[in-house]
This record gives sequence, structure tokens and C-alpha cells, in this order.
Amino acid sequence: MPPVSHARFSIGDVVKHRLFDFRGVIFDIDPVFANTEEWYEAIPEDVRPRKDQPFYHLLAENAESSYIAYVSQQNLVSDESEEPVDHPAIAGIFDGYADGRYRLRREHRH
Repeated sequence: MPPVSHARFSIGDVVKHRLFDFRGVIFDIDPVFANTEEWYEAIPEDVRPRKDQPFYHLLAENAESSYIAYVSQQNLVSDESEEPVDHPAIAGIFDGYADGRYRLRREHRH
């Protein structure tokens, strides 16, 4: 059995992509790849991540827009800017921002 990868980041953490110019706040985590094969195959093979690692759902932003991103753990690093993320869906999921991370709204906690 392959070793189990542990999530390096948590829901509410602000992260940025290691290769591309965008950042976001994590709102969900898949322990291993859980998107479509079509999505996976669309990634150029030379930068395609392994499937056996955590994948993160982000409320993401770049200079042009806000969107949802699905990113492998190997392609994320902590965002140390301490700047909030400007995404219209944040208020529906999170209710506070402090010390570089967002606090999940009570109704979304397990």
C-alpha cells in the first residue's frame, strides 16, 4: 500500500501557487486526487502532479479575476503577505480573518 500523504495546509489557510501567479484561501481538502480524468489529462504532462497527494479547493484570485481552483499540495506554498483574499464567496464560508488565516463560519464546522 502506498504511504498516506498528510495535508500540509488547513481549511482557512491562505496559500499561493508555486508556479503560477495566483493565491487563495482553502475551503476544502481531498486526501488524494478527486477530480475528473479529463481535468487531469488537460494538465501538460511535464507539470502534471501525482494523484496520491492532497488536493485543495481554493477561493482563488489573480490580478484579473476571482475563481475556484483545484491545486495539488506540491504546487502550493504558504502566502506570507498577511493580505486578505478578495473573493466574493468568502463571506458565505468564512466569518473572520486574523493572523493570515480565515475562520470557518459556525454552520460549516463539523
